Amino acid sequence: MAFQDLIQRAARQSRRPIQFFGNRTSVKGPACATHRSKVAYDLACILDLNPDVANWSCSPPPLVTERGEHVPDFRMQDTQGVWWLLDAPDRKALDCLSELADAAEVKAHHYRQVKSTEIYDGFRLRNAKDLLRYAGYNVALGDRVRLLSALDEHGSLSFADCLQAVRETQPVAALASLILQGLVEVELDEVLIGPETMVRRIRR
Repeated sequence: MAFQDLIQRAARQSRRPIQFFGNRTSVKGPACATHRSKVAYDLACILDLNPDVANWSCSPPPLVTERGEHVPDFRMQDTQGVWWLLDAPDRKALDCLSELADAAEVKAHHYRQVKSTEIYDGFRLRNAKDLLRYAGYNVALGDRVRLLSALDEHGSLSFADCLQAVRETQPVAALASLILQGLVEVELDEVLIGPETMVRRIRR
């Protein structure tokens, strides 16, 4: 193979998405996603736990500017029905953000590059990854009713106390699944989830 062919092949391979599947099922995205980088994978975890996010995908439409074509990391719809095109903070040489925003507007989308602090500040990412291990877990009806009834009675309960209400399914998995389903909520940013973490019911 000619040297130039080797260079072109290496360049093509370097542009291929890197797969970071983890051991989890997405809550608001595709069941099996391929991400460009680990930072993009981490952003996907944050999107899954963001209550303002309705759904996301990792196959967004390309944005065409005078500099060429750019494919963002994510297409996301928020709970207000607004569509966004997002890039993870490790995208380099994005010196044309205004052009990308204009190109996104043509497609009736908003564009922005997410800041690193939105992913890595605090404990949200670590808590998100802990919870997402239990995505797709089925909670028995009796456990769901008992736990929600207890929260109705007391207003809020510690994580440890909530586990006592779960009798038919694995307690931690059941409570994590209810958090991911948006039926109950816990503080994700300040500390790691522990036995003293307070759990509150979400009313729609």
